[in-house]
Amino acid sequence: MARNLLKIAALTGAALALSVSLPLAGGHSPVEKRQAAMKTVGASTKVVGDMMKGTTSFDAAKANAALAAMQEAVVSYGDFFPEGSEAANSEAGPNIWSDRAGFDAVLADFKADLAAAVSAAPQDKEGVGAAFGAVTENCRACHEDYRVKKN
Repeated sequence: MARNLLKIAALTGAALALSVSLPLAGGHSPVEKRQAAMKTVGASTKVVGDMMKGTTSFDAAKANAALAAMQEAVVSYGDFFPEGSEAANSEAGPNIWSDRAGFDAVLADFKADLAAAVSAAPQDKEGVGAAFGAVTENCRACHEDYRVKKN
């Protein structure tokens, strides 16, 4: 009996965790998921960028949390661009599908620089700035080649 209660509790906990995480994943479609991920990346970029510009005071813990949030947001990002989703109303450029190897390479660099930044967990403004600079260089590269502005 106790064993069955433990199984029920475990299954209930798993179901609850899944029900909470699905809305956070940005919906169910790949387009919604990639848009939600980019909103997280954008918000995190603003947090760290404002610190680097001096708009807000530097806080190593907040900067590192923002970098970690960015990393978490893009774990499965490449999966959110399946064939057929290029026609969606989004800022995803056609080069993502016509130059998939190039897009995947830029995304891999982005993920690697984020992993390095998160692993380093810099504690001063200069360290965060160096890590953040590498990360945002990937953002720029991807946006130049693989993004279009919506009308």
